[in-house]
Amino acid sequence: MDSVLIRNGRIVTATDDYRADILVEDGRVRMIGRDIPVGGNVSVHDASGLLVLPGGVDVHTHLDWDFGNSRTVDTFGTGTRAAAFGGTTTLVDFANQTRGQSLRAGLDDWHRRAESACVDVAAHMIVLDVTAEALADMQALIKREGVSSFKLFTAYPGVLMVDDAALFKAMRVAGANGGMICVHAENGPVIQVLIEEAVARGQTDAKYHALTRPSLMEGEATHRAIRLAELAHTPLYVVHLSAAEALAAVTEARDRGLPAHAETCPHYLFLTEEAYDRPDFEGAKYVMTPPLRTRAHQEALWRGLRTDDLQVVSTDHCPFCFNEQPWGMRSSKQQGRRDFSKIPNGAPGVETRLPLIFDGGVRQHGLSPNRFVELTATTPAKLFGLFPRKGTIAVGSDADLVLFDAEEAWTIRGAEGHSRVDYTLFEGHRVTGRVKKVFLRGQVIVDGAQWLGKEGMGEFVRRGECGKA
Repeated sequence: MDSVLIRNGRIVTATDDYRADILVEDGRVRMIGRDIPVGGNVSVHDASGLLVLPGGVDVHTHLDWDFGNSRTVDTFGTGTRAAAFGGTTTLVDFANQTRGQSLRAGLDDWHRRAESACVDVAAHMIVLDVTAEALADMQALIKREGVSSFKLFTAYPGVLMVDDAALFKAMRVAGANGGMICVHAENGPVIQVLIEEAVARGQTDAKYHALTRPSLMEGEATHRAIRLAELAHTPLYVVHLSAAEALAAVTEARDRGLPAHAETCPHYLFLTEEAYDRPDFEGAKYVMTPPLRTRAHQEALWRGLRTDDLQVVSTDHCPFCFNEQPWGMRSSKQQGRRDFSKIPNGAPGVETRLPLIFDGGVRQHGLSPNRFVELTATTPAKLFGLFPRKGTIAVGSDADLVLFDAEEAWTIRGAEGHSRVDYTLFEGHRVTGRVKKVFLRGQVIVDGAQWLGKEGMGEFVRRGECGKA
């Protein structure tokens, strides 16, 4: 691989902010300094006037994933290409255990689907059957496969949900072996009662998705999961936190010194439940789980990002098209046109995370550029066993680098995105801050609007111990 020199950039990491050059050799950062001398065989990129950021790390995506009767529309090839255009160079995606099958079989299936990845990828494992075999498989995946985090659901009874005893058993195994449990925290059985009652009353519009998933039930399940993790002596990671009640439970646990961690997502920071009132079934675009909340919850989330009670911003990129064509009804929100409970739960976002959080966080809510990097790259890499290979700019780290124009204003348009999905949650949203170039292990894969990467160039990254930031 040719050597690469990035000159005159303002390098921003979670801890530093300075101007220097970066020399890349063999896909890794070889040297950081001023006026580094190089020969004629080095590819030089001028970063004058730009931020040089570590490539984004998104630890919550669902690519080419079956969810009940639905399937997400992005392949690993299309989803990771979109991620790259958004400045994300590493994804931790969810492999899925099929009921009655082993975790190993689920991971093998994930590896086959991930072969088309354009950026580097790692895997969490969703656990549905907490059997003795599955518990043994968890240990093997941590020690031999580099898969050290496991997701369990307290929601979706009969589809994905496990009971408290199963969750506790999995927590104990993870905690004893350097792993971490990720939990989707909602009270599934109570929510199911509310859903069934709403449908029976003929309340089938998209807005009832939010009304039947109250924030209290996210708060209750989060508190319960934290208590189980405390008893099991294991770190816990709460995914896609949306509610003030859930954040309060995480905050209380962290104040007591427990290894409780949580992420939120851009849609919870910028959108509210008013989106469900859009006419002509447009509200279905915003059906994700948990649902969008009120502005008061949004304000609590921004406060949590400032105080480190929330440590990560991920996307939960779980894309289903709005229209039936061209990818078919199975990947379309139209399944639920007559019944909100049949709308596939999930939304896109992998391409817009960095510009949204830079504009909303740094420019509007007073986060420092260092904190921006911490939330979108460094802390996710640390928590999920990827650091220091990923998530920072340091000698020896992978040369996953983003040249970012902090002053360029532009408008998000779904038609200009690179995912297969046919809409964006942020159509017409004006932001300042734009990805200009992206390097994956020293190779330019995005140059403005030009795609220079290729499917299959992404590598599988084995991860180490989880749960420590």
